[in-house]
Amino acid sequence: MFTNIKKQLLLAGCVCIAGSVLAQKTQRTDTAGIKKADSASVKPLPKPEALKAYKDVVTADAKTATGFFKVHKIGDRCLFELPDSILGRDLLTVNRIAKSSSQYRHPMGRLMSYSGDWIGESVIRFEKAPNNKVMLKMISYKERSSDSSENGLLKIVESNNVHPIYASFPLKAIDKEKNTVVFDVTDYLNSDNAVFGYLSDIKGYTALGTVIPDRSYVDTIRAFPLNIEIRTVKTYAVPKPMSTTVTPMTFEYNNSIVLLPKEPMKGRPYDPRVGFFGLWPTDYVDFDVNPQGVKRVSNIWRWRLEPKPEDVEKYNRGELVEPQKPIIIYIDPLTPKKWVPYLIKGVNDWQAAFEKAGFKNAIMAREAPSKAEDSTWSIDDARHSALVYKPSDFPNASGPSVKDPRSGEILETHINWYHNVMDILYKWYFIQAGAVDARANKPQFDDALMGELIRFVSSHEVGHTLGLRHNWGASSTVPVEKLRDKAWVEEHGHTPSIMDYARFNYVAQPEDHITEKGLFPRIGDYDKWAIEWGYRLIPGNKTAAEEKSILNKWIVDKLKTGSQYFFGIEAVPGDAATGLDPRNQNEDLGDDAMIASAYGIRNLKRIVPNLIKWTQRPDEDYTRAGEMYQEVVNQFQRYMGHVLMNIGGVLTTPKTVEQPGSVYDFVPKEKQKRAMAFLQKELFSTPEWLRYPHLYSITSTGFGSVETVQKTILDQLLDGKYIYRLAIQEAEAPAKAYGVREMLTDLKKGIFSELPVNRLISLNRRNLQKAYVIKLMTLLPPAKSAISAESDASSVVKAHARELAADLKRAWPLYHDAASVDHLKDLHERLINVLDPRR
Repeated sequence: MFTNIKKQLLLAGCVCIAGSVLAQKTQRTDTAGIKKADSASVKPLPKPEALKAYKDVVTADAKTATGFFKVHKIGDRCLFELPDSILGRDLLTVNRIAKSSSQYRHPMGRLMSYSGDWIGESVIRFEKAPNNKVMLKMISYKERSSDSSENGLLKIVESNNVHPIYASFPLKAIDKEKNTVVFDVTDYLNSDNAVFGYLSDIKGYTALGTVIPDRSYVDTIRAFPLNIEIRTVKTYAVPKPMSTTVTPMTFEYNNSIVLLPKEPMKGRPYDPRVGFFGLWPTDYVDFDVNPQGVKRVSNIWRWRLEPKPEDVEKYNRGELVEPQKPIIIYIDPLTPKKWVPYLIKGVNDWQAAFEKAGFKNAIMAREAPSKAEDSTWSIDDARHSALVYKPSDFPNASGPSVKDPRSGEILETHINWYHNVMDILYKWYFIQAGAVDARANKPQFDDALMGELIRFVSSHEVGHTLGLRHNWGASSTVPVEKLRDKAWVEEHGHTPSIMDYARFNYVAQPEDHITEKGLFPRIGDYDKWAIEWGYRLIPGNKTAAEEKSILNKWIVDKLKTGSQYFFGIEAVPGDAATGLDPRNQNEDLGDDAMIASAYGIRNLKRIVPNLIKWTQRPDEDYTRAGEMYQEVVNQFQRYMGHVLMNIGGVLTTPKTVEQPGSVYDFVPKEKQKRAMAFLQKELFSTPEWLRYPHLYSITSTGFGSVETVQKTILDQLLDGKYIYRLAIQEAEAPAKAYGVREMLTDLKKGIFSELPVNRLISLNRRNLQKAYVIKLMTLLPPAKSAISAESDASSVVKAHARELAADLKRAWPLYHDAASVDHLKDLHERLINVLDPRR
């Protein structure tokens, strides 16, 4: 294999070299002609504009805002006045929608559609250039070296990382006394560019056309000690689908120019065992960390929390101290007042976690000041973090943040709070807790209940703004039976992390009498540990290598104390196997999906008969009842998905060399077989409890949605990639694996359980059996599937198909109803036509 790959690489290299040589020869042959053509076509550069006196450029009628540099507005023109101390400094531009177009909602999930939505950011520098110009450069930190010694790589890395010039501005004036330069940025601010507009990678997905210049302008500019805030109005010519006409759409944007720290915060290396964000945009290639190569590394995202100078010794002794600069999140003044107290609590709930890191009062929420209290305060000011309320029908909330890509330092956050998140909260709680909490048995929740639901979601989103990723593995560390233990679950919670997607305790049964404390998520043991690991400062001026050893020891020691500190995500970059780990699932609970899902189904069976009664409202139809029935089916599908993940699952536990045990392991065979038995009992044997004829007669729902769940799970079990994965496990560990042959045999026994006893085959079961055969045919030649025709799995699948064909042929003479006979003959003929096409 290596030899073949090497040959291919060499061949590819030869092709490239040949192409290069050919190009060089051509260039030499036609040198005279090229030079002649160039001299005729290239126009001489215009002479630089003559500099004017400062007073003639920044005239008496200029409106000036003074921050870390001055900005002048003269009529409709905008001038920047930069001191020499700012030229060459790293600046961060952050671009957001200030007011959205009435005609626009982003086609991809309505992101980038509302006021406060982020649309792009860039690190830039302004630098002097010849001919009285200032250049705007886009700065990248994707390749780094700090070794400036004689044999270090700093110089060679820098010489191979020339930053692109994105714009050039002729100087209008120079103030030699103040060491400042003045230039006009109006046209650039009004144009469509990646520095003060949409990130280049996402602009193409907006469906917005080109900017219409005569309907675009700079509105206002404000300056502050660390940031400049620019408000622009831009009108786009948006093409109409299937038409030659365009529709104008006007937006207001806020562009922040933020002065990044002269000395970046010391970064903390990303570690896959603790759930912090730490990839784009802070990942980079480090030429220093590996003396005989390179390594891609990243810093976690975190705020700069440091003790006050007078409290450093106290902090190092382990005493709680207040940080120099606490994290303050303002609540959008447009937020409905009744929800503000709950949103504030959701933020402040994190204070206990930061105490583990040595800081008290480290994070707090405040209502935004009124104009009378502070006329200068603005939600667009980059110095202020805020929770922004959006009048959207999009049922969501998110917690993005703005980072310094040099270090991972979080500079500020704008939490997106969509109004319709309350709809999804209603549905979650109604379905997952309606059987045990009578407060959920209503068409509309009381404000007190909805307020607490809002509090939990705000805590979750704040967790993201603190740098924390989803910990989908947290709930898998809790024994299922503990979720029914009132004392235990009310003390510890049903998951050790609010960053899990473990909404509510659907395992709890009515007879357990568990209260809200044991039903709701909360900031748990894992969250407090993650904040401690990410934010506790290490005393002394340690090198990065020294800190790495200390941080690793913290993790190794902590994981020894309890499984609740386990972090599990749906996928770790570069390791697709983590997406196969049944512990790392969203919306699941407990350490055994079969037991937990069985309890969940018990509760769904209690809810279904009450759907109409609990949702009906005077003067309205039954639409809500139909919606909630579909939510029941959706929840049922989640349970089936949780169980399915155990079959062929791969447990992935990242470790360093100091930790014993396997990194990769298979789900025990016994557990996989229990998962198959569960699916046969609860899903493939028609779940008649979900059939609701009366509801079907008054809403647009039907049993077809349940059949879709059956076929979806069956389709995944018979997917070529799934079969291939089972075959690999069987090849690597035959004694431990749930092999392809055994899995297919168990699946067939359940799907075709009527055949051995000649039991009547219902319409639903006939449909399911057809789906089985149709999917099986996609695994057989000449169909293309993930199973190679050269693999042993291909032979096993083919043998399984022949066995099924024989079973069908034996069965149909014993049936007397025409529907069953026609059905069985049809399935047999389909299989034989594929297995023996010459027939």
